[in-house]
Amino acid sequence: MILAVIGAVLFYEVWASDVYSAALSKLAQGAVITVVVAVIAYLGACAIGLGLAVMGLSRFIVLRQIARLYIEVMRGVPIIVLLLYVAFVLAPALIYAVNWVTGWAGIEPWKTRDFPLIARATIALMLAYSAFLAEIFRAGLQAVDKGQIEAAQALGLNGWHRFRHIVFPQAFRMVLPPLGNDFVAIVKDSSLVSVLGVSDITQLAKVTAAGNFRYFETYNTAALLYLSMTITLSLVLRRIETRMRMRGRG
Repeated sequence: MILAVIGAVLFYEVWASDVYSAALSKLAQGAVITVVVAVIAYLGACAIGLGLAVMGLSRFIVLRQIARLYIEVMRGVPIIVLLLYVAFVLAPALIYAVNWVTGWAGIEPWKTRDFPLIARATIALMLAYSAFLAEIFRAGLQAVDKGQIEAAQALGLNGWHRFRHIVFPQAFRMVLPPLGNDFVAIVKDSSLVSVLGVSDITQLAKVTAAGNFRYFETYNTAALLYLSMTITLSLVLRRIETRMRMRGRG
């Protein structure tokens, strides 16, 4: 209730002020970029993180060590450094490798500028968050009762069917809250892509403030947009958790 009142007051101030309205109309264009980057990076990070979690629980030591090395490296490097590394080191190296392979087939080589900065930023966020999500998935998979897995094995279910029908559904219910928290976090951390010049909310805020010199109003509007998205996501995720909890009890 209190958040709703505060939000209503803030939005009234935005709409009542010409300066705030102009800033909002400008920054709203970057909200789409922010959402697209966050959603794509998060979905990719979930896929990679789940794969790393399965590798980390594998009976093969090589797979476990590869997963552990990846997780430790990605968690140990600051996200902004990883963004710059992917954008200006990994992406050009990937373009060079692709051109070297396709050059034998006579295909026209790619140019580095053909690799959009928004794609590089999304990949960097994906790689960074996959390490954190891998640990969340691993904890969830290990929390499933081993007796249920042994019972499914006794019924003749193979490894894939045990994972699909027994392990993963239960693990997903347990890890949904931390997964939701990381989704909110990646929405906020998507503001870091502005260092690459991607026209998200933060980048447009910097450009707008530099043009009108209304730093207070412009950055207030940017903060309000991020706050609106994160609060909405938190409320939606809380509702989903409640429904899944009630369904699990039923």
